[in-house]
Amino acid sequence: MNTSSSAPSSDGVVAADPMQEARALAALAALAQDTRLRLFRTLVGAGPAGMTPSELMPMVGGAAATLSFHLKELSRAGLVVGKREGRFIRYSADIMRMNQLMDYLTAHCCQGEPCGDGRPMMACEAVFVKR
Repeated sequence: MNTSSSAPSSDGVVAADPMQEARALAALAALAQDTRLRLFRTLVGAGPAGMTPSELMPMVGGAAATLSFHLKELSRAGLVVGKREGRFIRYSADIMRMNQLMDYLTAHCCQGEPCGDGRPMMACEAVFVKR
């Protein structure tokens, strides 16, 4: 018997898939810090082009070690990816992972009934190429 079902029980409680729950917790924990949240939102705004550390540096007061620490935590949580470009690394938000987190958080919204204005919950539908 599969105990990791994500269907609501008779009392409305949703049993979470342990792996999905662990990934969601890691992402939410990474975003629960003000500097990392600002960095992530900035990278989301930058889109697929991303940004270099020198462009992100002002957000942490010019401290390279601090920026590196926060980017590493966001990367570890799967929210940010770095792509080497010669001597530099360009960081971008992993939009697909962000959408997966949003899907996980809203999977049982309104007990499966349509809610809100009917728009899909995807944060960036078809705007970015899926990785």
